[in-house]
Amino acid sequence: MSRAALFSSAALLLLAGCRSYHIDATVENRTGAPIRLLEVDYPYASFGANALASGEDFRYRFTVTGEGPLRISYTAQDGKEAQITGPALANRQQGRMEIILLPGGKADFRTQLKPGD
Repeated sequence: MSRAALFSSAALLLLAGCRSYHIDATVENRTGAPIRLLEVDYPYASFGANALASGEDFRYRFTVTGEGPLRISYTAQDGKEAQITGPALANRQQGRMEIILLPGGKADFRTQLKPGD
């Protein structure tokens, strides 16, 4: 077997053993007004946006490396801070999640998550 073929075979074996566990999240601002300082906290990390216009969506892909609840905070147009606790997440969970921010500091969570292998 040539060196190139041997190297290619080894690379394919390594790639076949690698698995990326992630959640594709979409945060939808359906509050009826712009929000600012959006922060989504999940076990051991967070993501967010400085501002999200009314009707705007924000997409983010993340990997869960611990266990605990998802928490959301943002500042509404009237200056009040909303704090929402979402579903519990587990290490290596994967799938999709829609976070729909609603008026009055409420949220709807639509998840299609499965445990990691």
